[in-house]
Amino acid sequence: MRIAILDDYQSVALSMADWSVLPAGVEVVSFRDHLHDEDALVARLEGFDAISRMRERTEFPRRVLERLPRLKLLLATGRRNSDTIDLAAATELGITVCSTASIPCFPVELTWGLVLALFRRIPFEHAAVQGGGWQSGLGRGLNGRTLGVVGLGTIGLPVARIGQAFGMEVIAWSRNLTAERAAEAGVARVSKEELLERSDAVTLHVPLTPESTHLIGEAELARMKSDAYLINTSRGPLIDEAALVRALKGRRIGGAGLDVFDVEPLPAEHPLRGLDNAVLTPHIGYVTEDNYRIYFTQTVENIQAYLAGKPMRVLMPGDKVLNFAH
Repeated sequence: MRIAILDDYQSVALSMADWSVLPAGVEVVSFRDHLHDEDALVARLEGFDAISRMRERTEFPRRVLERLPRLKLLLATGRRNSDTIDLAAATELGITVCSTASIPCFPVELTWGLVLALFRRIPFEHAAVQGGGWQSGLGRGLNGRTLGVVGLGTIGLPVARIGQAFGMEVIAWSRNLTAERAAEAGVARVSKEELLERSDAVTLHVPLTPESTHLIGEAELARMKSDAYLINTSRGPLIDEAALVRALKGRRIGGAGLDVFDVEPLPAEHPLRGLDNAVLTPHIGYVTEDNYRIYFTQTVENIQAYLAGKPMRVLMPGDKVLNFAH
């Protein structure tokens, strides 16, 4: 068996688990770069029996799976995979798809890292000190400010609770949020328009669907306060990226904290790079040693189980979010 590990950006996959437990003759090859071109991806993978992918970094629609006749085992990681792997096609083609657990709290932590970085100007003050300077501007406190949470689910709810702990007023909106659920969290449910107009920080925590694509566009950005911040640690296309660039360049909002983008890795010439009112991180919300050890340890377990004829943590057509114990 030949196994490909995709998008191993930090070259850590082989050190996050004990791959030596696999039988002799199993070859594991790690690829650090990401291939956007579908033909190049197929050419790279056509000689492998199994593929391990990191979260949703590489999509596997039917047209790709059909071009990989040797593929028998697709090793996914994380809880959400059905939107980017055609599970029905995999089943028809005889490809077993297995996944792993994931710890959901880490994007919450990064969200607050970005909020604090923006309000307290941490990257800019760090740069000032490193450059030989000292205090370069005035930060803003969180206490008494208003936090607008879009999506009060697995990530949004703890984000809201932390905002309350900082002394913020927390308001929330999503298409499916009820006033009762919001009240249980001590949060006021408001309209999308009111949330945008009142919030000092707007943070997005909803899944990417056709309905949520460009949830924040030109009109929504125009409703925000001129000094408000927009934070996105969910999925890049929730925001109309071109509209956001225009708003940031025109100083129509205070700034943005972004961990996710339309195209990843973010192209070197992208206009978001270099903007002094944007704090950017390279999609690291879930990227922790803790999660990686789960992902790759359970991936090795999934390979062992498959080779033993007893596949485990198998994803089937219709599966949405998996809650495997870690």
